[in-house]
Amino acid sequence: MIYFQLCFEFFKIGLFAVGGGLATIPFLSELGVRYGWFSTEMLTNMIAVSESTPGPIGINMATFSGFHAADMFGGILATLSLIAPSIIIIIIVAQVLKKFKENQIIQAIFYGLRPAVTALISVSAIQIFSITFFNTDLFSQTKNILDLFHLLPIVLFIILYFGYRKYKCHPIYLILICAALGILFQL
Repeated sequence: MIYFQLCFEFFKIGLFAVGGGLATIPFLSELGVRYGWFSTEMLTNMIAVSESTPGPIGINMATFSGFHAADMFGGILATLSLIAPSIIIIIIVAQVLKKFKENQIIQAIFYGLRPAVTALISVSAIQIFSITFFNTDLFSQTKNILDLFHLLPIVLFIILYFGYRKYKCHPIYLILICAALGILFQL
């Protein structure tokens, strides 16, 4: 049953997560809540690992999610189910590419999808930001304002942001630095 759920859910994600891998994050967040396949904290770890490993983030996250939910076969099924809608659509579009390219209705549809993609990516960014920098669970228990913030990630973010802006450091170096610091400080 879990294999069917993985296929069905990741097929839907592949069909509706228009705009790339970051647009899959709200869908994955909802899957974690609905099925309990992973926690919100695990989702942020999946994002970090998926962003820092080669390949598209959406596929990396589908593989990681499926593997976590149902081992290696689950990872394979989730990945194939995520890419299946794209393959199907590409085959269909390739057959009538010239008509799609010149059709004003299709162009208007894609233009109208831009705000939806922007909203999905914005929601993902806000979720990642809040999970990374705030500890609302600990704060609700202690009511200590210092317990609300994850200070080390905030300081690291500020240093890396200004370092990137000032020195134009390549993003790969920033990813490697953050990975090393994450290991060192067990973030």
